Amino acid sequence: MTSRERVLASINHKDADYVPLDLGSNVSAGISGQAYSNLKKYLGIDHGHTRIYDVAQQVALPEIEILDMIGADVLDVARVVNVSDDDWYDVRYTNGTLVQWPSWFKPRRNPDNSFDYYDSEGTHIAKMAADGICFDQCCFPYADDFPTDFKDLKKTMAKVHWSKLAHGPWDHQTEENFWPELRKRCQILRNSTDRALMITCGCNFFEWGTFLRGMVNFLVDIYEDPETVIEMNEALLEIHLELVAKTCEYLDGVVDIVRFGDDLGMNQNMFMSLEKYREVFKPFHTKLNEYVHTHSSMKTFLHSCGAIFPLIGDLAEAGFDILNPVQTSASGMDPQKLKDTWGKDICFWGGGCNTRKILNLSTPKEVYEYTRRMIDIFYKDGGFVFNQEHNILGDVPPENLMAMYKAVDDARHG
Repeated sequence: MTSRERVLASINHKDADYVPLDLGSNVSAGISGQAYSNLKKYLGIDHGHTRIYDVAQQVALPEIEILDMIGADVLDVARVVNVSDDDWYDVRYTNGTLVQWPSWFKPRRNPDNSFDYYDSEGTHIAKMAADGICFDQCCFPYADDFPTDFKDLKKTMAKVHWSKLAHGPWDHQTEENFWPELRKRCQILRNSTDRALMITCGCNFFEWGTFLRGMVNFLVDIYEDPETVIEMNEALLEIHLELVAKTCEYLDGVVDIVRFGDDLGMNQNMFMSLEKYREVFKPFHTKLNEYVHTHSSMKTFLHSCGAIFPLIGDLAEAGFDILNPVQTSASGMDPQKLKDTWGKDICFWGGGCNTRKILNLSTPKEVYEYTRRMIDIFYKDGGFVFNQEHNILGDVPPENLMAMYKAVDDARHG
């Protein structure tokens, strides 16, 4: 099988020749700049660049050389933009690690080596501590209260760092001929590789509530003022469907998977009851999926962290084909129970290695053995794409990373 065939077969719960592997298909399935630099040094690779294509999370875009080395099967189409050396500039983290940031991203570096980012109107959008690993949100536009209406919602969203500090290809979205040019570049990429292609479209609902109101306020809103939350979701849906419609129009037949996001769980439980999810958010997730499946052949991918076991059946009913990151470290997310209960309803994209306690804190032997166990559980009868649980952070020893990828390779060929 080609990589694309392998990935699509697994998504469709059909037999693949071996387990598909992902590193860096999207900004929640990738690797931080620190970890990527450490990995390259460990492998003796002293050429190329550590390019931070998601500046909010400080996530690097893996180079094809690395993806070839580990046998990865998926690409993020963000790599079709910012392709010139002039699109990047060098930055050193406080610990001395050299990375590159996009040329449009120019935060203020403070005397203590922390960073602050302000927009052109002087709004403080984001900050990163001197020893930080990501930029934190500073502006919560609706922190005091909801507005009387949502006619200016799109403009307001630009004050949130997840939107203002958009990763590729959306950092070029305001350019003339963006969509025809994006299609052309994605088609060139598709013609040059047999890997599956993914595009991240975001289209969050719950998370946008937390971005705009703040987490505590919005959790109260869901219960105390669900009518306004639903009104905001209707406005968000209109904005999201504009993006999704363009994505389907220009990228159907070129891109294989569209990635959405909405973190619905915490470590111990869901952020809301199942009943509240069904009332306030599920109808909007359903409409997103219906649009994509009606107007394209693309598969839909939901990124949701946390203890969401009771939700998974509803997510499948809402039309999501894929669930990521499969956070097995969260309460109730036992791998075997996940596979036995929901394995025929949704494709698990992740769960391959616990990034909170195993990949970063165990020995290479323990990482290898753990990874093999997860593959044995999740890959049975298809419906699985190997990925670690969320992004690989800087505390992960590179020898543990390579032990994880050896486990995948041995499962494929052993």
